Amino acid sequence: MILTVTPNPALDCTWHVDALVPGDSHRVGTGAERAGGKGVNVARVLQATGSDTLALATAGGDTGRALAADLGASGVPHRLVPVAAATRRSIAVVDDRHGEATLLNERGGGLSPAEADALLDAARALAAQATTVVVSGSLPPGIRSEDIGLLVADLVRAGTTTIADVTGPALLAAATAGAHVVKPNAAELHETTGCHDPLTGARVLLEQGAGLAVVSLGGDGMLLVRRSAPDRALCARLPEMLHGNPTGAGDAAVAAIAALLARRGDATDLTDDDLVHLARAAVGWSASAVLMPQAGEVSPERDRLAAAVILDHPHPRS
Repeated sequence: MILTVTPNPALDCTWHVDALVPGDSHRVGTGAERAGGKGVNVARVLQATGSDTLALATAGGDTGRALAADLGASGVPHRLVPVAAATRRSIAVVDDRHGEATLLNERGGGLSPAEADALLDAARALAAQATTVVVSGSLPPGIRSEDIGLLVADLVRAGTTTIADVTGPALLAAATAGAHVVKPNAAELHETTGCHDPLTGARVLLEQGAGLAVVSLGGDGMLLVRRSAPDRALCARLPEMLHGNPTGAGDAAVAAIAALLARRGDATDLTDDDLVHLARAAVGWSASAVLMPQAGEVSPERDRLAAAVILDHPHPRS
């Protein structure tokens, strides 16, 4: 079973416009509303593609009830920790002409010490039944980066494959705790390491203790670097950029990585062939998510896109 942990879930609200003009008024169709947050999106993709998964998150207020109702209706297995603060909302306005999305993400209310402990305790308990754990997304007030580091360290010590898609100090804490995979995007990597070059920044995370760094580069694809072979980095991209809704692309990539590593049985001693399979799947699934109207979905085109991925070995920029 693959457990996803989302400390700061959201009720995702998405509207599509023909073309977004800042400062102008837009007439739109009825928007879509669904349970979201990075780990929830990962679980949704895993469930849709046949993996045994469980989504752990918090829920509070009217938005939390809407989140719970959507998870129940969608059939995504889940466990929700009740909290007092209302679950935040994430607003996406998708410009269909240019294939771009403008996001407005509420920060989310804080958790009390008891609520934070309840979430972290549930993650440790449920992880005992999992082969792979994905910790994703931002942290609400009340959960510290150190808490994520301690959770990751416990999971790694127990032999559970651990993937961390978190940002800033939490990303560094997860790497230092020995996360098997860390998956920042280029901006998050720069924020965490101060490195403008993604390859140099990825190697910083590996030096801290991460096993594999997977860096999303937007239209330029992804960069994958192993601690066991830091000089044999792999860059994977499609021949051309796809246009659509990119908001769930990173989550689909994480789902692909989690599914492959769960099938493999562990995330240690990855070979060159393993890295190629991970790169193709991550880019293919990520790109296929761009073709879908909402985050948490992947297109049936994912295998065809994976087969079309171009691979090369990058070098650090001077």
